[in-house]
Amino acid sequence: MPLSDLPNLVDGALRPVDPALYAAPGDPGHAPRILTLYGSLRERSFSRFVAEEAGRLLTFLGCEVKTFDPRGLPLPDAAGTDHPKVAELRDLAKWSEGMVWVSPERHGAMTGIMKAQIDWIPLSEGAVRPTQGKTLAVMQVCGGSQSFNAVNQLRILGRWMRMVTIPNQSSVAKAFNEFDEAGRMKPSAYYARIVDVCEELTKFTYMTRGRSAALTDRYSERVETAAELSKRVNQRAI
Repeated sequence: MPLSDLPNLVDGALRPVDPALYAAPGDPGHAPRILTLYGSLRERSFSRFVAEEAGRLLTFLGCEVKTFDPRGLPLPDAAGTDHPKVAELRDLAKWSEGMVWVSPERHGAMTGIMKAQIDWIPLSEGAVRPTQGKTLAVMQVCGGSQSFNAVNQLRILGRWMRMVTIPNQSSVAKAFNEFDEAGRMKPSAYYARIVDVCEELTKFTYMTRGRSAALTDRYSERVETAAELSKRVNQRAI
């Protein structure tokens, strides 16, 4: 993405990430694959605006970015895994090497739309864990003063999904003031923090993706056969 599409960046202050500084010896060599998820269906959705802004920044930094549109996604367990939107989301989760989760804060928590997307991503499929070892950045938008309830919850979910959640995060207060009519974010300290998050996510993805198998290798799993592991992690839900 050309710098002209990111008019709020200070010229020369941000450059594409150099893989040579971060990549493991076994790095696959392609652009980091990042999936963005957002948690609102409103026509003027500020969480979608943040996800799109993050996508532009990540593309500039050298990533390949795909965004999942949650419209039409059924509630968890209300449809089978062969539902087109469920299958699309799961395929994107498998494709990705890192993710960005952006949720509005509603009633002091992430939205149900955000949680439903995460709930549809399986913790395991057979002996394969689609999210294990992948990187994650968490962000939220607030209707009022700045809060961190949603990002704190997203961090818990990231840990549960065995993802490498980066230290930095973003919380945009009074989000209705931070975007123009076209849905582009205005220059501000909030925008600068989103740039920081995207830059850090790119670096962490380079550092971990080529080492993911080693980082997630566990004694307890090495003593199990694939069949035993599949049986344990795919117990029927109560």
